[in-house]
Amino acid sequence: MSSFPDRLHAAGAACALLLAFGAAAQTGGEKFSGIGRVATPAEVKAWDIDVRPDFKGLPKGQGSVRQGEVIWEAQCTSCHGSFGESSDIFTPLVGGTSAQDMKSGRVDSLLPGANQPQRTSLMKLSTLSTLWDYIHRAMPWTAPKSLSVDEVYAVTAYMLHLGDIVAADFTLSDGNIRELQQRLPNRKGMTTAHAMWPGRELGGKPGADVQGSACVRDCKKDVAVRSFLPDYARNAHGQLADQSRLLGPTRGADTSRPAAEKSGQNVASALAPRGETAPENIAKQDVTAILQKNACLACHAMDSKGLGPSFREIARKYKDHADAVNYLSGKIKGGGQGVWGSMPMPAQALNAAEAGRLAQWLAKDFPDR
Repeated sequence: MSSFPDRLHAAGAACALLLAFGAAAQTGGEKFSGIGRVATPAEVKAWDIDVRPDFKGLPKGQGSVRQGEVIWEAQCTSCHGSFGESSDIFTPLVGGTSAQDMKSGRVDSLLPGANQPQRTSLMKLSTLSTLWDYIHRAMPWTAPKSLSVDEVYAVTAYMLHLGDIVAADFTLSDGNIRELQQRLPNRKGMTTAHAMWPGRELGGKPGADVQGSACVRDCKKDVAVRSFLPDYARNAHGQLADQSRLLGPTRGADTSRPAAEKSGQNVASALAPRGETAPENIAKQDVTAILQKNACLACHAMDSKGLGPSFREIARKYKDHADAVNYLSGKIKGGGQGVWGSMPMPAQALNAAEAGRLAQWLAKDFPDR
């Protein structure tokens, strides 16, 4: 879940850019002379949708836990489970908090030595406005910003109920949301006493993020800054590259080999995303590497349905199609909707050789259909 300052800065930067172009056009400024126009109040308002920790910007509305449950089952369960426990793909939203945490404002299971296997969203959440704002901006995943204000209140209320913060008959509104801030289990788990926090009124420090004034002299022109493992620790706990997460491109040195500096290997290639293979060698590439590199496993599994059909279902469906390889290759790259239900598959960024290799695997080489 992105932090409030990050979201505020991103929206503010875009709005400021519009205003800068408009102001320069109006005043004849030299830097952007003749470019753009003054942003209209409606355009500025469209960007100004963030909700601050003091709830400035929060729109009026309300929604009950019961209403939120109905919306959740229709819009959220496929990714987050009926009770926020997660599906096979996304991490849990709820769990790991206690009544004592709500009293203290600090989550004990976040402390060192706690036997907590997974950090959930409610464990880490310190400002209720962040939860409301994120749902409003980004959910549901397939149709961001499609929920009405009242629906966002309802979904937020349901999440708070799953975390035992409110009762089943509770109705959340702009009038009582501030009171619930004082019940968040980790409300004291964040500091605002730093220069990156915007504004003194929220507890931030005045001045720049970096306060240093000393000048470093006689610096080398070419300085490479990178992390490294000492030889005795390099492969002490097994191949680190194989222990990286399975979804999407990951970066990490191959610790089963000597360090790049000693072997003469180019450092850039040593840290390249796993699974990168030249197009001419793609036919020989392990299919698993292509699936991992392109995040296919985020939505598909081998034998069970996720957000999309299982690979086994796809292989069985097209095993007798004469043109299956070309058809599947086009679908993999171009995306589509309707063949397996209403969930759309967006166009993918993998190259034609990789798409062809996956299509060949599904149509011809899939084991034990």
